[in-house]
Amino acid sequence: MAVEQEGPPHGTKGQAVVTQPPLSGYTVLDLSSGIAGAYCTKLLADGGADIIKVESPQGDWLRSWSASRSELTGDGALFSFLAGSKHSVVADPDVDSDFVGRLLGAADVVVWSPGSSVAERVSPDVLREQSPHLVVASITPFGLRGPWRDRPATEFTLQAWSGGIIGLGRGVADRAPVFVGGQVGEYLAGAYASAAILAALYGGRGPGQLIDLSMLEAQILGLTYYPVTYFEMLGRPWRDTRRLTVPGVAQAQGGLVDLGCGTAQQWFDLCAMVGHPEWIDEESPLSITELANVYAADIYEWVRNHPADEIRELATAFRIPNAPVANGANIVALEHFVERGSFVRNPRDGFHQPAHPYRMRPARLREPGVAPRLGEHTAYYRSATLVPRTVVDSAPTELPLAGLRVLDMTAFWAGPSCTHLLAMLGAEVIHIESTRRPDGTRLIAGIPVTEEQWWEKSPIFAALNTNKKSLTLDLQRPRGRELLLELIGTCDVIAENFTPRVLDQIGLDFAAVQAVRPEAILLRMPGFGLDGPWRDNPAFAYVIESASGVSWLTGYPDRTPFEPYSVGDPNAGIHALNALLLALEHRRRTGQGVMVEAAMIDAALNIAAEQVIEFSAYGALLERAGNRGPTAAPQNLYLSADIDEFGRLDSWVAIAVATDDQWIQLCSALGSPSWATDPALATAERRRASEDEIDVRLSQWCAGRTRDEIVATLWGAGVPVAKVMQPHRQTELDQLAARGFFEVVDHPVCGPARLSTVPMRLSGGPCRFHTQPAPLLGQHNHELLAELGLTDAEITELEADGVIGRSPS
Repeated sequence: MAVEQEGPPHGTKGQAVVTQPPLSGYTVLDLSSGIAGAYCTKLLADGGADIIKVESPQGDWLRSWSASRSELTGDGALFSFLAGSKHSVVADPDVDSDFVGRLLGAADVVVWSPGSSVAERVSPDVLREQSPHLVVASITPFGLRGPWRDRPATEFTLQAWSGGIIGLGRGVADRAPVFVGGQVGEYLAGAYASAAILAALYGGRGPGQLIDLSMLEAQILGLTYYPVTYFEMLGRPWRDTRRLTVPGVAQAQGGLVDLGCGTAQQWFDLCAMVGHPEWIDEESPLSITELANVYAADIYEWVRNHPADEIRELATAFRIPNAPVANGANIVALEHFVERGSFVRNPRDGFHQPAHPYRMRPARLREPGVAPRLGEHTAYYRSATLVPRTVVDSAPTELPLAGLRVLDMTAFWAGPSCTHLLAMLGAEVIHIESTRRPDGTRLIAGIPVTEEQWWEKSPIFAALNTNKKSLTLDLQRPRGRELLLELIGTCDVIAENFTPRVLDQIGLDFAAVQAVRPEAILLRMPGFGLDGPWRDNPAFAYVIESASGVSWLTGYPDRTPFEPYSVGDPNAGIHALNALLLALEHRRRTGQGVMVEAAMIDAALNIAAEQVIEFSAYGALLERAGNRGPTAAPQNLYLSADIDEFGRLDSWVAIAVATDDQWIQLCSALGSPSWATDPALATAERRRASEDEIDVRLSQWCAGRTRDEIVATLWGAGVPVAKVMQPHRQTELDQLAARGFFEVVDHPVCGPARLSTVPMRLSGGPCRFHTQPAPLLGQHNHELLAELGLTDAEITELEADGVIGRSPS
């Protein structure tokens, strides 16, 4: 925003001139309320953008929020974390339309969500019509279009609709499944919105557009594992019952420890570690999870009889994923986070908060700043001369990242989810594998190795890698490393998510990349970071979730926590995309290459921030509470009369009453029974004190009705409600069909199947995100090596020598 007035509200007078953060000079008008919009604009503020938060005279409700319901003397601590470095302007929607219009005219981006009187005076469509230069990012539960666009929802009911509550079998069979605690869906939506904005701005200020983000779709990508594609390609769901992940989070001497087996080798190593090598059966028809459940009692007994630190030391030696189980009270003192400086003090209120979710050099992020008091900057902006932005006279490119070339050395989920988004937004992405070590997602479909082309039949690989090219290179061979360096010389971005020791072994660090291509960006996505005592520990989603605190809030209050077993990977991917787009903006301005460290753990610490903030600010330890939570009362799952597709009485609905008005609407929908209309239940605080009684009544009401009847009755009355969906039934949701969230892709080996896309629709296009199916192993070897100048004979010789290939060796 150009402001013809000397001195911004937070100047740097007297400081030495340093490199400006990548988004310096961009202005973002924040018309959102709640966590998703606040986190989106926090990420943009970290990148250096000026954020002007426009609030009604009552202020954003986050200012008075505490998840522990602690007594506040000023702004809530979570607000202070999310609003750091922002400005606050108060506007009365009845009298300040001209003032808001001037702010809009001088901004580059608007972030909008319903909830404030200011935002609800002007819709995203009107914003785009009146200010065509703007990038407008709308964040709503279901999106701006489609039959559900005006339906009420909460984080909890969106998790139910997404399939994220029941899809990974979280819970035990004789109890309700459990949701992922901590409002992770809000943070995911914010991170996706920020990345979409950065993609729209890629290459400098361009023509404006509307970004229509659906929080439901963000949750589908963050809390489920491509279940529709899995079901359509293999004819079976990922999981048909709730089954413990063993060991998972278990009680050891001196504390909780998380141990996981993501591969067959890790299961074999666990068997050896606990002293039962006879359990190893490479011919068993049972999955790793099923085998672990067979021996669960013995495994848990072994864990109980050993100190937690000793178990983790042993597991690390065996290369078994492991982590302590962190919470708001213990996380700041964990050795890895102390050494890495993973937490910093809030500059205004002094509590602990996570540091940035990624790191980069020589580009730099803005240091955490002070959150504004309500209306602190109103007078400044009212008196400033705001210079309107001009409309760029060019048509928007349908694919915002067209022309970007990416070398994708990632595998499994976290890294490929980042590079997949790049590919769907127009980048040329070259996925590197080797015939000795194909991408691990090719190996987890349970296809017998006796079946022809078994490695091409993984629905997870198919769903994660469309639009990419495949090149196989054996990087253990000198010629493979030589070709890798030649290829790096043609690429803008090199992305990898190995443990740090892997790149150390092949000598590929930032200096080596710069020696070949000085302006290249190296995106590294290690699990626990590039330094610290846990740097070389294997990192799967579940141990990241436990180490960050996400697991702590997930599960029944009378049992050890459950790992979400999902969010750690895609959350890392979308944060890495944000970091990469900031690095590209730095390169555009300076010509410099950038080293980006987007550790999975740092991204997870940020979406679990509320726990450490609440404990540090108020001494309140947030605890898991089954399906209850701090945002609604009542909030729970209730069993319906339906028999599920597996023949069980196990069909649930989610109900969450977020406001007193919604409670009145619920009472009316129930027929105004005397228990519900009791004035003692009129406020959330009183309802929270009577949750057990309310749950009994709602359980009785739901037990005699189908899920369709319950949803029709309550949603029609304006109450947030949802079916707890089996995730492979996502295609049955009318809203997803209306928005075209799934696209049919015809794979040359597996045939057609529906694949999920991205959680936003862009007014500038594309109309279709999947343009090519996931590549066959080594499919583009000849094409890519010929581009490097190799002859047909040389390529044939490489294949004969095993440097490249088309099938696992």
